[in-house]
Amino acid sequence: MKKYLAIDIGASSGRHIIGWTENGEIRTEEVYRFPNGVTEKDGHLTWDIEALLSHVEKGIDKAMEIYPQIESLSIDTWAVDYVLMKNDQEVLPCYAYRDSRTESVIPHVHDKIAFSELYRRTGIQFQPFNTIYQLYADKLAGRLEGITDLLMIPEYLMYKLCGVKSHEYTNATTGGMVNAETGVFDPEIIRKLELPERLFSPLQQPGTVIGEYKGIKVVLCATHDTGSAVEGIPMEGNHPYISSGTWSLLGVKTEKPITNAASELANWSNEGGVGYNRYQKNIMGMWIVNRLRDELCPGCDWKEILAEAEASRFEETVDANAQGFLAPKSMKAAFDETLKTAPQNAGDYFRCAYRSLALSYMNAIQELQHNTGCHYDKLYIVGGGAKNRFLNRLTEEATGKEVIALPIEATALGNLKIQMKEEA
Repeated sequence: MKKYLAIDIGASSGRHIIGWTENGEIRTEEVYRFPNGVTEKDGHLTWDIEALLSHVEKGIDKAMEIYPQIESLSIDTWAVDYVLMKNDQEVLPCYAYRDSRTESVIPHVHDKIAFSELYRRTGIQFQPFNTIYQLYADKLAGRLEGITDLLMIPEYLMYKLCGVKSHEYTNATTGGMVNAETGVFDPEIIRKLELPERLFSPLQQPGTVIGEYKGIKVVLCATHDTGSAVEGIPMEGNHPYISSGTWSLLGVKTEKPITNAASELANWSNEGGVGYNRYQKNIMGMWIVNRLRDELCPGCDWKEILAEAEASRFEETVDANAQGFLAPKSMKAAFDETLKTAPQNAGDYFRCAYRSLALSYMNAIQELQHNTGCHYDKLYIVGGGAKNRFLNRLTEEATGKEVIALPIEATALGNLKIQMKEEA
């Protein structure tokens, strides 16, 4: 029975999951888990890329202790962040997307190429942390001098394992530089921003074998974790989904990108899927409640938090997607500054946060139906947030959709499915 290894790394933790097929179904076993998070260095938010690589390697060793024969492995992570290389040497730090370094450069990018043109070409929603803005910040800071390669984080980690530099399609699309129609880096964007052409290598599709590590084939999955998560949803038909984690990614599969004015106005993205387009929107997600817990009741059990939220009668809500919630020094203070009514206890804050998220989902579903011209009856929710029955109930009430919550490791399942397709 062939065994495969999915290494799924999120903004707060990573996990190594072994998968195999049994009676026509994928079975899984978690063999290693490790923490992750941004670190502050010289006033900037960064990733400890060396620690990430160390955990990746330790987890593979642990997996091989249990299962000496592993057919292949692949790594997925969050999108948009990358490591710059001078040949085989990393240029550090590796900045985290929540860092504020792009704020001052965004107007300069839009002076050279208007966002309306960027959207028409790429179909990617505006986010201040998109790779295009991060890379232009590096250009203005002189960090691109002598740079030979740009590797997205999962590409970097797999390069360190197998020695091969790859450029995977689904992750590349998230950064705002891949043409939505052609599926390749847009030469006009690169020319107008005067970025080094050598950084934009041909893109490879999920399922490509790129090398080997300790006798294990290294395969490209959909290295953007949401791309893998959508592959891992056991969905009947085509319905909207929410991949609910640090971010809530709400979207639906479409045959082609939708880059019309309504989509641009509502800030929807068109990201690469495995043979389809993901028409999708970023919503702030569990980041908000995780940060509230860190401040209001560190280490408190989530069951207790949910009980307090359900018992609360606090009725005011906030715009969960407001920029003030992206990376505040204090999430509690961010709520206090926004609300007209002062919360009286922790339960009030959490009830406000959960209701605000549910309303964000409702608004997004309404936009989705308007922009696609389709009506949907069901909403699939996967990821860690799918375990939150209170939020699921609020979402069902707000959207009027049947919520199908699947508290499964959808991202790891999708990662594994792509590896197994390669073997089929």
